[in-house]
Amino acid sequence: MDKFRFAYRTNWRQETNALNKALEELESRHIPVMDLTASNPTVCGFVFSDEMLSALNVPENLRYQPDACGMRKARQAVADHYARQKVFLSPGDIILTASTSEAYSFLMRLLVNPGEKILIPRPSYPLFQFLLEINDVNFDYYPLHYDGHWRIDYQALERCVDSKTKAIILVNPNNPTGSFVSTSELNALNEICRNHQMAIISDEVFFEYSLSPADAVSCAGNQAVLTFALGGLSKTLALPQMKCAWILASGPQLVLQESLDRLEIISDTYLSINTPVQNALSLWLDHAPEIQEQIIFRVKENWQWLKAHLSEHTELLSLQGGWYVTLRIPAVKSEEEWVLEFLKEDHVLVYPGYFFDFEREAYIVLSLLPPAPIFQEAAGRILSRLARI
Repeated sequence: MDKFRFAYRTNWRQETNALNKALEELESRHIPVMDLTASNPTVCGFVFSDEMLSALNVPENLRYQPDACGMRKARQAVADHYARQKVFLSPGDIILTASTSEAYSFLMRLLVNPGEKILIPRPSYPLFQFLLEINDVNFDYYPLHYDGHWRIDYQALERCVDSKTKAIILVNPNNPTGSFVSTSELNALNEICRNHQMAIISDEVFFEYSLSPADAVSCAGNQAVLTFALGGLSKTLALPQMKCAWILASGPQLVLQESLDRLEIISDTYLSINTPVQNALSLWLDHAPEIQEQIIFRVKENWQWLKAHLSEHTELLSLQGGWYVTLRIPAVKSEEEWVLEFLKEDHVLVYPGYFFDFEREAYIVLSLLPPAPIFQEAAGRILSRLARI
């Protein structure tokens, strides 16, 4: 079996990088590290109502009545949640999945043949490359440019479009830039997609974490072209372990209905969404505002502290929403050298910009989720080092 040939789609590099090696070395010496990459909200000190657990203790959880797109009452709960945000959807236009990653896979199977491609933003979350490759989908990047605000480079985007381009992925707001798609940008994207028969996939998991709600424009309910907006409990309720996400489908009626029919068959093949979460969904989503208020308060508190303590050597890039913030730091060293120095000397872990495919150096990305005392101590160590340049 020494020459066993695995599928090429999983032929990823698996060696440990320098940052992980340095982290493992500190852990082996029992040296505590302050983690400013923290993205797990369940360990960041937020308070959840006891009533949410009681919603799992119901007799209905012992009965299995599968629905390919998710239980009607659960999809109605999602529709009601969006109606409270003035986005009106039919439960029939909602498909429940176990995660947004699974939702992406369903949509890739729906939209793209092997060898065809999807456009993804740069900078953005690195998970896309793995999701696309494991689904046999080619991809190309379209750039986001920064001029005090993040904007889509439409000329570069259109140059990426060819006869094999089937969809554009938006991240709204983007991770890690925290930039929302504007109304004018959505109008321009609709025009491009209409002209080239492409769909829009809008990842809106962070959408409800806006620092300036007037800037937030959702693609949910977009009728101009075939559009799929994604959300889920991982961010909406800060409960990634509960494994529930959704696809909100919209667009011209004929193509929309065919999409829903095909998605129903895909969903029926897996039936992955579990019964207890679906039964609890209505009550849980009623608690979303109180959880989101805690997170938005934390994010604003840490963001404002960071703004107040910057030195002339660092620039805090604009932020409209989400859980992360980007700092431009002096490029007197590479990003890898900087993050290794922060880790080895200051015992603070941060993301390098290249993790998110920033095209230039030097950037670092910080999570705004840690409790304020931890964030301020850790970020303070970084800013002190940068101030000594």
